[in-house]
Amino acid sequence: MEQRKNKHGFRKPFVMKKLKQPEEQPTVDPITGKKIPKSFVFSRGKIPASLKQLQMDLRKLMLPYTALSLREKKRNNLRDFLNVAGPMGVTHFFILSKTASSPYLRVATTPQGPTLTFKIHEYSLAADIARSQLHPRCPKDLFKNSALIVLSGFVRGDLPLQLTTNMFQNIFPTIDVKTVKLSTCQRILLLNYNKDTKLIDFRHYSIRLQPVGVSRRLRKLVQTHQVPDLRNLQDVSDFVTKAGYGSESEADEEAATITLSSDLGRVNRASTKSAVKLQEVGPRMTLQLIKIEKGLCTGEVLFSEYGTSSYTSTSRQTGGKEKSDDEMEGEEDAEGHKEGEHAEDSEDEDEDEELLD
Repeated sequence: MEQRKNKHGFRKPFVMKKLKQPEEQPTVDPITGKKIPKSFVFSRGKIPASLKQLQMDLRKLMLPYTALSLREKKRNNLRDFLNVAGPMGVTHFFILSKTASSPYLRVATTPQGPTLTFKIHEYSLAADIARSQLHPRCPKDLFKNSALIVLSGFVRGDLPLQLTTNMFQNIFPTIDVKTVKLSTCQRILLLNYNKDTKLIDFRHYSIRLQPVGVSRRLRKLVQTHQVPDLRNLQDVSDFVTKAGYGSESEADEEAATITLSSDLGRVNRASTKSAVKLQEVGPRMTLQLIKIEKGLCTGEVLFSEYGTSSYTSTSRQTGGKEKSDDEMEGEEDAEGHKEGEHAEDSEDEDEDEELLD
């Protein structure tokens, strides 16, 4: 412990503050007993700036069980990411790519697949959605816990939709509705499948609860603890009665209200009704499933939107292998092989260390 003099000659002890160590994340799901799903979100090939921002938005969506600061280099191939994924317990890859026609998203399970390839018809960044809102909402602890996932329109019995359902259900940790803490449920990922257009609407929302029958003025007073401006009022009761009872912004719908089992924050109390509000955070995408591969970005083609596969032509006994599926595969693989086919085995460990900060 060092001591130093001030201007009056007295010595004041100098104490070194200990840095707080980051909390270690659990590795085993207490409900299922399996490994907690973790992910890498990265790109293959050259992508524009808007897709790079979409990549960062997807990383934030997958928090806290993802590598937010994952660094990529041109010489890194898929094997490099797979070598790092094993020791870190990464279970899923989200791979963005771009061709001359449109961008694509591949979702794969490590280390042996399967791999689902989606064509991105439309997408909006989180920043675009925030600019379109009058009051964007993004609390500092919004990404502290994993998002909940809701699947709509995915019919059982159809193999492609069944594999898609299993894939997305396993990218987030399982929750137990009896023991889950309401304070950890702050985000929701909604996937809605339209059987007519075969498109999937990908939406990311934040969850907000508002007590029913309490005005906005009173909610703000309780949440912020700031003294309101009462100069133009004759009595403090005018502050309560002026706004009336109920929400000032929109009426509370009975179908969107729940009764809380425990206290949540300063306003929402147990055994009281609260209205559930969803506000879009982003990113937003419109996806179309075009291919399912049995392995990790390779192997038997179980489903293809543009050609034959083991699912669509089992009577032909083709084994499901295709030499040319769609224009994306040729352009992606050509660039990926150029980057990875000459990689030296002796450089694997150095490249692994450079992937992460």
